[in-house]
Formats: sequence, structure tokens, C-alpha cells
Amino acid sequence: MSSVLPRAPSIQGLGRKHGRIGLLGGSFNPAHEGHLHISLAALRLLKLDAVWWLISPQNPLKSADGMAPLAARKATAAAVARHPRIHATDIEQSLRTRYTADTLAKLKARFPSVRFVWLMGADNLIQLPHWARWQEIAASVPIAVFGRPAYSTLAMQGKVTLRYARNRVSGMNAGRLAYRAPPAWSFFPIRLHNASSTALREAGQIAALPGGSRQ
Repeated sequence: MSSVLPRAPSIQGLGRKHGRIGLLGGSFNPAHEGHLHISLAALRLLKLDAVWWLISPQNPLKSADGMAPLAARKATAAAVARHPRIHATDIEQSLRTRYTADTLAKLKARFPSVRFVWLMGADNLIQLPHWARWQEIAASVPIAVFGRPAYSTLAMQGKVTLRYARNRVSGMNAGRLAYRAPPAWSFFPIRLHNASSTALREAGQIAALPGGSRQ
């Protein structure tokens, strides 16, 4: 399967010149219903045209041990997504990017008319200060944070929340987050989903997922 994305309007399926696309990055080792849950919520709450799952060739913060091959993770993600506006892609491989800041810079250059929103669970908001050039990420695109079990309260008291307290977009305005100039972020306390890639691997359930692989 090619790692190159179709032109943005064709992926949106709407033919719009100025689309709104959510970006959900991660190892997807494996993809699961929690990823789908957040993506569907993002499509609805942010009025997005599409969500792209950016499947990392190798997350710099995670060990390569136990990491399934990229092709297997992409196949599983595509099977789990099962939605015409959610696209599983390994575009970071063709972009030759390792860090999110670099990926965002190249995507914005390739699709200058698209309004991107970075999507993440509350657990990743806690980890964000450990990401390379994390403040550059916050200054690059708006960020939508979604509730995760056991993490939401801690995330709302964390370093990123305090650093960008004045940039939070809440209430009815959160639905237009894609149009806000960064830094801008919103927290969505959606119905919590307990699915976890780590739990699935520990339970040995990867092979049971569509397209899954035991490696």
C-alpha cells in the first residue's frame, strides 16, 4: 500500500479548497476502538472533513521491542477505522520525519489551504513536554484534547495546561477550533473509553484484531 496521501480534497470527499483535518498520531501498536472513539468525536465536535491517523514508523519515546512492523500496524488501523472519513496513513515514512514538529511543518507546506488540528488523548497531553520542540507544536496548529480514563484530571493540572491557560478555547467556541490561530487548544470531556494498545498487547489480543499480527 502506498504511503502517499491522495490530494486533500479527494480524501475529504467534499471537494473543498479549504478543508478541516484532524491529525491523530501514534504507534497504533495496535489500533483499537479507543482511537476510533476519539476520531468519531473529533469529526462531530470539531466539524472536521477528515481525520488522518499518522502511524509512526518508530515513536522516539517508545522502545522498538515488541513493535509490530509498520505495514501490519497500518493494515490493522485501516480495518479498525472502517469509516470513509478516517484515513490510516504511514505518510511520516515518505516524509522522512521522526518528530511531530517536523511532520506538521511538512504537512502544512504540502497542504497550505488545509486547516489542521492535532488530536490527542489527555494521557498524551501529560507527556507533551517530553516531545521534541513541543512548544513549536503548540505554536503550529490548534490542539484538541479528549478525555481518557484516569488521566483527565491530572492533564488539566499539568504543565501544558498551565503554560497555555490563556489560549484555551472552551464552550461553544471549541467547535471552531480549526479556525483559531495557534496556540489554541480545547478539552473535550467525552464519554471515556478504556481501550489501550498496551493492555491489548499484554493480553495477547493483537492477533484477534482485524489485520492484526503477533510479532
